[in-house]
Amino acid sequence: MGTTATSIPSAGADHAATIDAMVRKARAAARLLATCPTTTKNAALRAMARSFRDHADEIKSENARDLAAGRDAGLTPAMLDRLELNDKRIEAMAAALETVAGLEDPVGEINDVRVRPCRVRIGQMRVPIGVIGIIYESRPNVTADAGCLCLKSGNAVILRGGKEAFHSNTVIARLMDAAARETGLPDGSIQLVPTTDRAAVGELLRRNDCVDLIIPRGGKSLIEMVVENSTIPVIKHYDGNCFIYVDRAADPAMAREIILNAKCQRPGVCNAVESLLFHVDAAERIGGEVLRKLLAQGVEIRADESLRRLLPDLELKPAADADWETEYLDLIVTAGVVGSAREAIDFINIHGSHHTDAIITDDYATGMVFLRAVDSACVFINCSTRFSDGGEFGMGCEIGISTDKLHARGPMGLKELTTLKFVAFGEGQVRT
Repeated sequence: MGTTATSIPSAGADHAATIDAMVRKARAAARLLATCPTTTKNAALRAMARSFRDHADEIKSENARDLAAGRDAGLTPAMLDRLELNDKRIEAMAAALETVAGLEDPVGEINDVRVRPCRVRIGQMRVPIGVIGIIYESRPNVTADAGCLCLKSGNAVILRGGKEAFHSNTVIARLMDAAARETGLPDGSIQLVPTTDRAAVGELLRRNDCVDLIIPRGGKSLIEMVVENSTIPVIKHYDGNCFIYVDRAADPAMAREIILNAKCQRPGVCNAVESLLFHVDAAERIGGEVLRKLLAQGVEIRADESLRRLLPDLELKPAADADWETEYLDLIVTAGVVGSAREAIDFINIHGSHHTDAIITDDYATGMVFLRAVDSACVFINCSTRFSDGGEFGMGCEIGISTDKLHARGPMGLKELTTLKFVAFGEGQVRT
């Protein structure tokens, strides 16, 4: 597979030749995977899970190299947390593979069958997309999640992770590739680009002759680069500038627990809350207690003038305009005051990233207006934004959270990695 190197290959490598070999191998594998029996795919996923457990020490050893490099590079604690693979997280990766193996295989499903007047039956069959390229940053568990979901949905996948997780990604992909081939899947089903040089990404993005879809998952600069340079269709997974709006009818205890969970449980992930809006009536009644709890957890709060005026005794830093559109991935939150739920909705639609947003309210009508009007992939009432996750949605795991409206939106699991074709069943009919 070409991913057994122990150091990051130099920028002088022949990336065009490397990518050419990979995409051709992936295209050949995709043709076979499209009709691969579900039992074979499930056996491969379970073999991968066993391999993760059997090689946990090797995975942690390679991950330690990435963590050491990350500390030397000055990564924040939250970013290092995203990068770390410990026993619990390796077990979670293995368990996710087994969960996906237990899910219904969408490939080959025929739905919406209609009998036409000529007695021809016409329906839609769910089929793999083909070859998928996934370009991502930071979290090495994405290698396992993306690889297993693409495989179960009958797609060949080319993975390109970020330099901060190169050694972790390499060992995970190698173990998955070996297990896939040992259980009878074609060579090239799962491949990892063996360099972090962006020149290799450029080569991949031009190969629309062999690659059917590109999914970038990372910061804005990465996604914008992919969109600008790709000749292949792209499903974007933009950053998670997630908002929570605390309505005038919010329960104080509920607001406190949800916000603390959404910000502090794991601040370096895309579904952590980054911005808080309080209805003016809730700002003093609820805001003071919530913000004090956040400050006690070491959270830096950047507040608008109205909130700082309402809560002068708290250590609130002035919020800049750019803060409202920032994904911190750290123990920082922006907070402000609005006059109504409609003002909160409009503000979120303008400044949010259309990822995941939530309202805390005991008013059913206000909650339903928020649910319908906020233009995001995931919109919640009275629960943490941290539930925006394929595993929590029952998908086993996810490719990421699509912020596009076509072809998939929200967490991308098995069905989102397939497409549809029309099929017809006749008995000799001809058109007259």
